[in-house]
Amino acid sequence: MEVPEWLERLAERVTTAPVPPAMRPPRSGGRPAAVLLLFGEGPLGPDVLLIQRSSRGRRHAGQPAFPGGGVDPDDGGPIAAALREAEEETGLDPAGVHVVCTMPELYVSRSDNRVTPVIGWWHTPSAVHAASPDEVDSVERVPIAELVDPANRLRLRLPGGYSGPAFRVRGLLVWGFTAGVLDGVLADAGFERPWDRSRVEDLPPDVLNLAARG
Repeated sequence: MEVPEWLERLAERVTTAPVPPAMRPPRSGGRPAAVLLLFGEGPLGPDVLLIQRSSRGRRHAGQPAFPGGGVDPDDGGPIAAALREAEEETGLDPAGVHVVCTMPELYVSRSDNRVTPVIGWWHTPSAVHAASPDEVDSVERVPIAELVDPANRLRLRLPGGYSGPAFRVRGLLVWGFTAGVLDGVLADAGFERPWDRSRVEDLPPDVLNLAARG
């Protein structure tokens, strides 16, 4: 399966990249989970598949995210889990996806999840939509060019004072775990453009209220 050179370079870097201290999994505990970072070639160049989680959800309500969820016993591992969840949430055909690599496990303390990011190349794209309305409000193929546009980049400050990377694209405010992973991946892939890291905004009250429900 032919994979773009930039994606091959990314795979070489992320498989051996150190995990940030704040995201290192504990020695025990935590729920195994997986997300799919699915890259494809769209009309505007390389893009990545994102979902907007339902505002009615119990966890991560209303947040943009990568397709994914918990690893079930029948999955046999994070790759199968990421593909299954992506199919359930977006209706994509897993046969059109070539799995390139997995990233080191990352820990999300808020949800107690041990998340394995699975990187895939969408060699044969299929139609996608909000296939699970109770979990997903919308699905977007977001061009990389829009994600790295300095005008769409900022840092969001949480109530405790911590600030992290964020993106405003396609009507989505991408923040938290998803934005943190994208920030690193875009840099490792060589796509990142200089942007104003001093641009810091508070997390909007409506987004904060949805997040607090989790």
